Amino acid sequence: MNNKISFLLIFFNFMLFIWITPQPGSAFVGEGCAEGECRDCHDINKEDASKLLNGLVDSVDHVDFAEVPGLYAVEVTSKGKKHLVYIDFSKNFVIAGNVIRIADKSNITQKKLQENRRVDLSTISVDRGLVLGNPGAKKKAFVFTDPLCPYCRKFHPELKKVVEADPDIVFFIKLFPLTKLHPDSYRISKTILCEESIELLEDSFIGKPIPDPACDTDGIDRSIELAREIGITSTPTMILPDGRVAPGYRKAEDILKLINGDGDTAISNQ
Repeated sequence: MNNKISFLLIFFNFMLFIWITPQPGSAFVGEGCAEGECRDCHDINKEDASKLLNGLVDSVDHVDFAEVPGLYAVEVTSKGKKHLVYIDFSKNFVIAGNVIRIADKSNITQKKLQENRRVDLSTISVDRGLVLGNPGAKKKAFVFTDPLCPYCRKFHPELKKVVEADPDIVFFIKLFPLTKLHPDSYRISKTILCEESIELLEDSFIGKPIPDPACDTDGIDRSIELAREIGITSTPTMILPDGRVAPGYRKAEDILKLINGDGDTAISNQ
């Protein structure tokens, strides 16, 4: 199903929900919301949301008012991944899926989720590893990559374009082998880390044979554990200088917009 059809289905279901909700108990119309702020007469907290969503999600992590009138935005964890769902003001309905703002076609669900999900960069070590760009650059980003990942292979040249365009950006590359998909990636990653060689990473991307590791290092295991701790499950994934997590392949111009805060480039989850 393509994105346009998915959007139409989400929009149709949302409009159907509005039409069938009884007006006296409706979260969308009422004297309070019509005359003042919705938060003046509507409220929800994590405990309330946890009770409502009990059995549907693993945990409720954050609650807030949604940009869409009449809805709460609730960040949840389900099966190890972060999601954003919506609960209506009547607390009778939960809506799962992306909300698209028609005016500019932006995905406000993903934007909200990314705003809530930030990593403290001071907790990530920059000792030993691969560095792309000037290590002293002010804007520091981290990239989790797999030497056998086809999307990482496409992504890597875009990173090189970024540091050429803006020398004040540096990428610290963390090797994160997805061994279930690429069984030999762990061995290759250890070799690359032992040599601290971007050239070997690039050789792996283009399919050149990589020798066995020449050292015994636990650096790859620590990168895997770090990825798990901060909720990274796929490659490539960037952690931006402001702590936002940006999974997936994107072009150099979009990476520059994300890092420099120019425009309204969306960050979406894979």
